[in-house]
Amino acid sequence: MLTHLSIRDIVLIEALDLSVHRGFTAMTGETGAGKSILLDSLGLATGARANAGLVRAGAEEAQVTASFQLTEDHPVYHLLREHHITAETDEPLILRRSLSREGRSRAWINDQVVGITLMRHVAATLVEIQGQHEQIGLTDSTTHRTLLDAYGVPASLIAQVSSTYTAWRQLSDKLRTARKMLHEAAKEEEWLRHTVSELSALAPQQGEEEQLAQLRHSLQQAERRGEAVAAALSELTPRDRKNNGPAAALRAASRTLQRLLPAPSDADTTPTGALETRTHDALTALEQAETALAEAEMLLSRLAADSEADPRLLEEAEERLFALRAAARKHDVAVEELPSLLNELTNRLQALDNGTSQLHELEQAVKEALKTFQSNAEKLSEAREKAARKLEKAVTSELKPLKLERARFFVSLEPLPPEQWNAQGMESISFLIAANPGQPPGPLARVASGGELSRLMLALKLVLAEQSSIGTIVFDEIDAGVGGATAAAIGERLHRLAARSVQVLAVTHSPQVAACADAHLRIGKRVRNNMTETHAAPLQPEERQEEIARMLAGDTVTDAARAAAASLLGHKDDPAP
Repeated sequence: MLTHLSIRDIVLIEALDLSVHRGFTAMTGETGAGKSILLDSLGLATGARANAGLVRAGAEEAQVTASFQLTEDHPVYHLLREHHITAETDEPLILRRSLSREGRSRAWINDQVVGITLMRHVAATLVEIQGQHEQIGLTDSTTHRTLLDAYGVPASLIAQVSSTYTAWRQLSDKLRTARKMLHEAAKEEEWLRHTVSELSALAPQQGEEEQLAQLRHSLQQAERRGEAVAAALSELTPRDRKNNGPAAALRAASRTLQRLLPAPSDADTTPTGALETRTHDALTALEQAETALAEAEMLLSRLAADSEADPRLLEEAEERLFALRAAARKHDVAVEELPSLLNELTNRLQALDNGTSQLHELEQAVKEALKTFQSNAEKLSEAREKAARKLEKAVTSELKPLKLERARFFVSLEPLPPEQWNAQGMESISFLIAANPGQPPGPLARVASGGELSRLMLALKLVLAEQSSIGTIVFDEIDAGVGGATAAAIGERLHRLAARSVQVLAVTHSPQVAACADAHLRIGKRVRNNMTETHAAPLQPEERQEEIARMLAGDTVTDAARAAAASLLGHKDDPAP
């Protein structure tokens, strides 16, 4: 409920802080005192369109703050969480709005900057304003189905309709997809069969390209290594007869040097001169070189054997790799995507081959799901029909005491065409009113006048009070054009509505309505520092009696008016007709 309203620099209000009580609060005052300014201020704080004309003369900026105390399970908290707005359930929810003289507007929720649209959506869950010229809340037909269902339709039946509708739509979507796939596959059947056959023969494997590339690289490296070893070995063991190679050269050199030495005697083989010594050294080096050359030749031969590459294996790896890449280019995909492409095309071909039987099965499933949904939806329609007639009777019974005895309230259940069926059922629901006999019923906001509509809203609210999360309702001159017993009936019903955990604020000119209130605010004007300003003050019991006497008598308050006011206040709890 609304607990506090703070207004700064709005029209004739320089500064006003109001604490708002539970129950029914009446707001009275002479015409032009500024009662509408309070409602405009509340409207500004709840996201209404801003008008720079609201800024008080001489002020640069107007500001309004509204505080609400809510229950922990109020749906507004879910909305705030969706928009990442911090709100503690044990703290007041504060809506604040500023308006500059240039018409620029800013909004805050709990001191967090928000857009006006979000503020409006949040406020719509907190407060409802029923005025002479603007109606919000129950005039919105999109809320009527929820209200009717909450009034008298089993929640389990609503859930069944929603779940069976979802099942039907999911199967319908699946059938539509299957038909599309079958149609597309049939158009390209020849290509599809050829491609699947081609790719199946190729049989691409996941990760195969990388494996083949690595194998190819390894085989190429082995081939180059073998060629290098063979070339080195050929240098040591040439096959050309004209070139006997380094081994033959070493042996020839040794034989030539041997001729320089004298034939050794059996008894003495030690060199006798320096030249002979050096010749022996050279021969020893040649022998060592020949031995090392032989060892090198042996090692190279072994390395050649180890490095021998399989050219057939390299050829096969390259052929496979090039075949995969060619297929990938042909189908404009990466090589890695070829297995999934084959799987997809195989499924499409399988769908084509099995399509007729699958479609038949899906069509039967869709028919069964539709039949189930229709059965549940028809039960829901019957339950809504019963709830609608009950709601019509309950609301109509409230109309006569509110001087709407000629009006008739209707709940229209209009069947929807099949293409508009939804998870909520097979009909649209709207509240209608026929203001006079013989007049066809029409939408609430179009048929009734401002005063009639406000009283109709009161009747609806009395019946539907338990079905709404809105905790504060404001009525602006709901008693316009009526008096006497009708005004008393309005006041009694406002009091009764407030007793159902709904906070009610009503701007009224009727003493009968004001006398039924639990609290009373008097709005007036005064001149201070040569400036006219609007003020508001809660009235104590004696002051309240004097205000109601003024409303009864006019400018001159008589003892008879005071006695009548005391009588009204003394009988505010008596039931009205």
